[in-house]
Amino acid sequence: MSKLFLVETVSIYRMRYVIETENADHAADEVVMNNGNLSEFSQKHLDEIISSTREIDEAEYLKIFNVDNDYLMNWSDDQKFKFINRIED
Repeated sequence: MSKLFLVETVSIYRMRYVIETENADHAADEVVMNNGNLSEFSQKHLDEIISSTREIDEAEYLKIFNVDNDYLMNWSDDQKFKFINRIED
C-alpha cells in the first residue's frame, strides 16, 4: 500500500532588476528595501533543494492543507486530496 510523504523544498531563483539611479549602492539598496514597487526585469530558476522528507497520514495532510491554503478550507476532503501527486513505483 502506498504512503504519503511530505517533501519540503527551497527554490533558488536569479532575479534581475534594471534601476536608473545615481550609483550602484543606491540601486542595490532599492532592491533590498523593495516594498513591491520595483518591476522585475527577468528571473531564472537555478535549483530546488530538498530541505526535509517525512511520512504523513491523511489527517496531517488535511491539517497542513488547511494551514497552507486557508482560502480553500471550505473545499471538500475529496477536492483537497486531488493535490496529492500519485506515482507508480
